[in-house]
Amino acid sequence: MKFLDEAKIYVRSGDGGDGVIAFRREKHLEFGGPDGGTGGRGGHVIFEAVDGLNTLIDFRYTQHFRAPKGGNGAGSDRTGAGATDVVIKVPVGTQIMDDDRETLLADLDVLGKRIMLCRGGDGGFGNAHFKSATNRAPRRADKGWPGEERWIWLRLKLIADAGLVGLPNAGKSTFLSVVSAARPKIADYPFTTLHPQLGVVRPSGTEEFVLADIPGLIEGAHEGAGLGTRFLGHVERTAVLLHLIDGAAGNVVDAWRTIRAELEGYGGGLVDKPEILVLNKSDSMSPRELSARRSALARASGQTVHVISAITTEGVAEVVRVMMDTIHQSRRDRAA
Repeated sequence: MKFLDEAKIYVRSGDGGDGVIAFRREKHLEFGGPDGGTGGRGGHVIFEAVDGLNTLIDFRYTQHFRAPKGGNGAGSDRTGAGATDVVIKVPVGTQIMDDDRETLLADLDVLGKRIMLCRGGDGGFGNAHFKSATNRAPRRADKGWPGEERWIWLRLKLIADAGLVGLPNAGKSTFLSVVSAARPKIADYPFTTLHPQLGVVRPSGTEEFVLADIPGLIEGAHEGAGLGTRFLGHVERTAVLLHLIDGAAGNVVDAWRTIRAELEGYGGGLVDKPEILVLNKSDSMSPRELSARRSALARASGQTVHVISAITTEGVAEVVRVMMDTIHQSRRDRAA
């Protein structure tokens, strides 16, 4: 299935049903009076976050959603039937933006969350509604109220507990494939990963968390270089960022500063998230190179630098445990 995280669609709620003009006519009832019924309510447009969806690809082929019109009123003071609602199912983590792509209308970040985006129009009154002591035979009935319509943008931000960031070919996809059952494409050229990937990591039989791998960033990504920062939104909701650095490529400090600059340029609070700094590909470095680069990175960042080899899995279990502990702490902070 092709991954799609943005879609523009048109939604319109249903018009209300029309009221009617009618008069009661019975053989033995001399003054029957008005009995025109009220129209029914138009259908609402409702969005619901459901399980089992992880892309907006369905909205590439279906872009217009219209709720039906309410039923018209009828004689004998009968109200028109209310129209059925249109329920649009979207993945958990979908944001609904206005046509300007900046105004947030709703954030469906919880499974089962629903939002009525367009309310159906009310039905128009029939002439029975306008009957009074001074107007015994009104010949007035209202049209149904029109529904609401708008163009909106759907933007998907994947729900993950931890996110992988780094330069292209830092080993992010390899790390994801080692710690989870995900099978992303792995190759030795830049931008092998073109779309975000999710994997469920289970450090033990009772614990698990979701890890997101996004395409690599390069210098100038926040200005559109490479694949840009379009996919950084998928790690905005994470509790921790795992920053993978290719130790075998050298210039590890420059690599770290490049990614930090891009996170700061993007915004979204990413630079404020807990960061686990990991030097990857220890199997491709001599002990002297490994020690020097780890020390330089620790001095520049002021953080603990973990060393792993995603290929041989050396040090991977320790990093997974650190991620799990950080996620637990974040959950406790949110609960408090």
